[in-house]
Amino acid sequence: MNINSTLIGQAIAFAIFVMFCMKFVWPPLIGAINDRQRKIAEGLNAAEKAKADLATAERDVQQELDLAKTKAAALIEQANKSANQLVEDAKSQAQVEGERIRQQAQASIDQEINQARESLRAQVAELAVLGAEKILQDKVDVQKHASMLDQLAAKL
Repeated sequence: MNINSTLIGQAIAFAIFVMFCMKFVWPPLIGAINDRQRKIAEGLNAAEKAKADLATAERDVQQELDLAKTKAAALIEQANKSANQLVEDAKSQAQVEGERIRQQAQASIDQEINQARESLRAQVAELAVLGAEKILQDKVDVQKHASMLDQLAAKL
């Protein structure tokens, strides 16, 4: 055997092997590599999209939190205003009620004073009549001299 024929045989076998690999082995390997590259690219794109969506969601959440804080502050302010209004209403009602009670007490006092005056006038009139009776030694008829007693009571 000659080295040249062995070398040529090996070259032919290698060429057949390369053609076999190019025909049957390389296409599935290249397809798998391309699929893997495509999946990696899709994964990277999905990661970028997810990152953008996360940033958007965080921004939306922050806006919602700010809006909720604003609404909560407004509700608290409204509750404080309502509480202050209730306190003011209660104060004004208490003042009105106090004034009404004071007026009733004043009216009651005035009525009692008037009753006491009338009672005193009646007693003074009676004493005056008794005094006049003693002076005149004659009984004075209260019905006959009602006008005189009224004038006397008015002067007192």
